[in-house]
Amino acid sequence: MTNENKKNIARVILGAGLIFAGISHLTTAREEFKAQVPEWVPIPVDDTVVYSGITEIALGSAIVLASKKNRATVGKIAATFFIAVFPGNIAQFAHKRNGFGLDTDRKRMIRLFFQPVLIYWALKSTSTDE
Repeated sequence: MTNENKKNIARVILGAGLIFAGISHLTTAREEFKAQVPEWVPIPVDDTVVYSGITEIALGSAIVLASKKNRATVGKIAATFFIAVFPGNIAQFAHKRNGFGLDTDRKRMIRLFFQPVLIYWALKSTSTDE
């Protein structure tokens, strides 16, 4: 399997994961996602969850469907999104909010280390270099 094929598989999995998460924001996991919204966000919590879900669906679709020429740009946008939502993970940890099975400080702390993985994944799977 070539490096390009591996990147394409990783890119499609990431995009599909974002689409799934976005749909979950709007349906089955809406309450769970509310646990991640920091208090300082200036819009209602439910609206924040809905808007972030729509954004994830759009980003996931863009990652999957972007032309080779535009993939790196879409990957940078996705990485920026992952950075932008990281304060929500910190808020969940800091305020001891349960959600998605993260019901202990240890689990919530471990979750924080996955955000850099998502950032790297978005950048690497969409990069134009071999």
